[in-house]
Formats: sequence, C-alpha cells, structure tokens
Amino acid sequence: MKDKRETSILIIYTGGTIGMVHDPVTGSLVPIDFQHITDHVPELLKFGFDLRSVSFDPVKDSSNIDPGVWIKMAETIEENYDNYDGFVVLHGTDTMAYSASALSYMLENLRKPVIFTGSQLPIGLLRTDGRENLITAIEIASAKEAGLSLVPEVCIYFDNELTRGNRTTKFSAEHFDAFNSPNYPPLAEVGLHLKYNYNLIRYSDPDKNLVVHKAFDTNVAILKLFPGLGFNLLDALINTKDLKGLIIETFGSGNAPTYPWFIEGLRTFIRKGGIIFNVTQCHGGSVEMGLYETSREMLAAGVVSGKDITSEASVTKLMHLLGVCGTREEVVKCLSRSLAGEIS
Repeated sequence: MKDKRETSILIIYTGGTIGMVHDPVTGSLVPIDFQHITDHVPELLKFGFDLRSVSFDPVKDSSNIDPGVWIKMAETIEENYDNYDGFVVLHGTDTMAYSASALSYMLENLRKPVIFTGSQLPIGLLRTDGRENLITAIEIASAKEAGLSLVPEVCIYFDNELTRGNRTTKFSAEHFDAFNSPNYPPLAEVGLHLKYNYNLIRYSDPDKNLVVHKAFDTNVAILKLFPGLGFNLLDALINTKDLKGLIIETFGSGNAPTYPWFIEGLRTFIRKGGIIFNVTQCHGGSVEMGLYETSREMLAAGVVSGKDITSEASVTKLMHLLGVCGTREEVVKCLSRSLAGEIS
C-alpha cells in the first residue's frame, strides 16, 4: 500500500460506525488505525491499487458534524486532488446525507469521484455491512473509461446502490439499506455486475479547474409544519437574532395554513430581508406552489419553492449560498436553480 501504482485512491476516515473494532482489553468499540485497514479487510489487497488513508484527529461522531468539518473534508480533497484518481469518505450514517450534500456544492467542477460510505455495523464485527460497502465504494471511485472517471460526482454508496449525495436521505436506523433517493434514480446498481446509469450522471466541463467554496452562514432554521402550530412559535422563530433564512417543511406539494397571522408572519420576515424556502416534508414528490390555494398566498408573499429537493440538501444549500453570495437577490436566484443536480 506504499508504492504508487496505476490507480490511486485516498480513503478519508472522518469517524462513524464503519471504523470501529472491539478493544481486546476493554471490550469497548474504538476507532481502528486505517493505516492498517488491510488487516481488517484483506480483500483490498486484491485490487492492486495504491490505497492510502488519512484519519481525522479526533474522529467525529456524525452527530457532531458541522460546517467546520465539511471544510476540513473539502480541504483534504483539494490538497490531494492531483495525486489520486478518486476519494472514499468514511462517515457516520446519521448525517452522511448532509455532508454529501454540502460537499456537492463546495466542490465545483469536480471531475473525480468522491464516494461517501459507512455501515450500520462496525467493520470489526463478523456480520458487518461495512466490508462490502468499502470494497465497492473503492471500486466505483477507481472506475474509468477512456482515462476519465465514470462517476465524477459526490455520491453515497450503501447496500448495493450508488446515489447522488444531494438527492439522498437516511430513512432507516435498522436495516442495511439505510438510504434512499426518493426523487432521482440510482447512478449505479450493484449485483453480479456493477451497472452504471450513464445518462443520469453529471459530468463537469473538462476544461474547468476544481473550485472549492469554503464559506457557510449557519444563520438558518427549519420549521416543520404540523396541525396546531401556533403564533408564538412562528413569532419567536422569525424574530430570532441574526436569522437570515428559514426553511419551511410544508404539507404535500408545498401547502401551509392560510391563517392571516401565519401569512403575515412570513411577509414580515421577508420584508426584513429574510429568505423563506418551501420544502415538502413528504419523503418523495415536489413542491408546486400555486397548485392549491393553501400555497398561493405563500408564493405571493415571496416564498421560494424548493421543488423536489431533500431536507438535507436544502439546509446545506441555503447555508452555502448565504456564505458565498453577495446579495439577498443572488441567494434567491440560486436557490431556484440546480447547482449540483440537487433539484430537477
């Protein structure tokens, strides 16, 4: 694993279940040394690749992931971009979809695979799903045709499916197929053969260089609507100090109450310069503002449609745009268009 060979892959271990083994002394789960990953997954030697690894110190439980960690991930890729054919990011499952979404916006003009994966069971356990996830993620990260990467995107590979990172959401804490892409088909499906859906994959302009965006503004909030939502909650939220963006997770195709106090609250926040992003709380489907009377008033108030974006992709997109855009108008304009394939 020390000699540079034809194909080179960098494994970036940020933390999470996949990198855990039982300590022989205490019996507790502890992170493994990824410099010796082949001790735990000897099958990796059969690739004949130059496999290198870097581990975050300290490693991060995925519940503690924040934009600072996203920046560290992106910088690790940026610093090693010219030296490797692809990257595999090992990450805890709970916030993997947030991180994959964030990096999809950060890594503009990406021409190499960045494949997130992890596991539901530690790699040190006999029944782990981490071994197969890791092996296949590396295979996908290394795949080329005519010298070009087959999947030059930020993706998530989990349980036989490769999905676009910013289209993916975690839906199970129990099963090995923990992730789903409700509004976009898989980029690749794995069985006896690895089948790529080439027409679904995004390819950057080969003449443009990688640009890494590192600015985030976390002055955002999410309000999930529910029957019985009262004025006091909305009022407290829209008057939160320094709040710039509010994501409203609405019913169905973007519907919300038409109570005068609710609509006026949204108008007040927008008049003060705030941005409101309408995202459906349904697992699949799209916001279609104006389709029903219950969304028409929000459209008139200046609420921006999130179309078929996931919750994870919406919050990371809003934080990213607030960080990199110079004006409110630019943020609103960019929210409505696809930056990295996150909306149809």
